[in-house]
Amino acid sequence: MRNKFDKELDLLNNELIEMGNLIESSIEAAVCALTQKNIDLARRVVEGDREINDMEKAIESRCLKLLLLQQPVARDLRLISSALKMITDMERIGDQASDISEITIRLVNETYIKELIHIPQMAEATIKMVKESIDAFVKRDLELVIDVIAYDDVVDELFDIIKNELIQHLRDNIDYGEQAIDLLMIAKYFERIGDHAQNIAEWVYFAIKGEHYNKDVAD
Repeated sequence: MRNKFDKELDLLNNELIEMGNLIESSIEAAVCALTQKNIDLARRVVEGDREINDMEKAIESRCLKLLLLQQPVARDLRLISSALKMITDMERIGDQASDISEITIRLVNETYIKELIHIPQMAEATIKMVKESIDAFVKRDLELVIDVIAYDDVVDELFDIIKNELIQHLRDNIDYGEQAIDLLMIAKYFERIGDHAQNIAEWVYFAIKGEHYNKDVAD
């Protein structure tokens, strides 16, 4: 019975990795479509969100079957319940990559009011957080969990830089207003992706430690 349960857990890990790869690719494609004004790629990101949603449902089904049929002990119960929470954040990351691409589709024929430097940096930082949070779950790596949570500060700092730059653009020329708001929304979506990746890491912390993350205690 235990061997069967362990195999099911391995399958769960593999599906989480696969879903993680999907959302990482979605973020990469979303920022590439934005910087290169690639409308076809942006549309593929929007359409690809359905695959991420389907993956969430498949993993949710596996988790529920494990809970109902295997009656897991405390540690395994934490792993499965954490996975259920993680996929909710992962699905929302997919939604936000899609939202970014929908804005890109609107902006594709416009000249950008500023060179896009920090937004791609935000995308790179969030991809790192997503990948490492899922790696931490698969490897049960508490040190990696703490690193991911701390790295959200990098994303937040980049958001503040972008926000302040766009505010200055608005002060200089009110005609920039609509696009400045669109770019600020894109940056906000990336900030939210970072927040969701941090949530994932905190659920991994719970799975490993059996308690919710507390910065003061963890430090």
